[in-house]
Amino acid sequence: MTATVQLHRQGQIATLSLNRPEQHNAFDARLIAELDACLAEIESSGTRALILTGTGSTFSAGADLNWMRDMAKADEHANFEDALALARCLRRLNDLPMPTIARVNGSAYGGGVGLISCCDIAVAVDSAKFTLSEVKLGLVPAVISPYVIAAIGQRQARRYFMSAEIIDATRAQEIGLVHECVPASQLDACIERIVHWLGKAGPIALQHAKQLISAASHAATDLQKENQDKDNARLIARLRVSKEGQEGLAAFLDKRPANWISP
Repeated sequence: MTATVQLHRQGQIATLSLNRPEQHNAFDARLIAELDACLAEIESSGTRALILTGTGSTFSAGADLNWMRDMAKADEHANFEDALALARCLRRLNDLPMPTIARVNGSAYGGGVGLISCCDIAVAVDSAKFTLSEVKLGLVPAVISPYVIAAIGQRQARRYFMSAEIIDATRAQEIGLVHECVPASQLDACIERIVHWLGKAGPIALQHAKQLISAASHAATDLQKENQDKDNARLIARLRVSKEGQEGLAAFLDKRPANWISP
């Protein structure tokens, strides 16, 4: 039986290729399990960098239709376990100690966008299309949401989680989903250039750089969020009663320029 994920090594660089080209590299339970196993192997292998890509013309179409059909018949507990397996796989990819590069050789949908978002660096062919289409199915991109939001930010997520519209490669670069979009003929050269620069950095330093970023962007606790809300409320209250705040409000209500605006 052909592996749904292929691992290739060249020196200290590992390449993982999603290998279901006839199904556009769509996820099913087997692919997720094999991908997670490969990531676990890479995690402890001394690999300097990981490249993640797809076989054929598509990076990943997200969830396999037959798999979705089966899960639609399953009970809530089975669906929970199934989703948890994908969540753990994505978490492992996101938290790998070495640099990870998404070589986006074609379009990516749903979970495929999640894989890209878990990688540290992403380069896409300029013909690639992206979408988060879950709401069209009465679902939400729940498992991938932490990583996609980290990649594109809450503001863009508000639009694309709800609109489910198609995102072209140029727009994907603009919103931060990918770092570069290049013609297909230049994709490998771009990846090689990035690997070259990563190779000049100390491997332990790279690991700590990833940890530094993770720590800086770690989700706040409920108490921290509450304290931040209180601090912000105190700030706006203080400014509203200040001389400048009072003048600005009066000017707005009187439909005149504030006194700090030059005539």
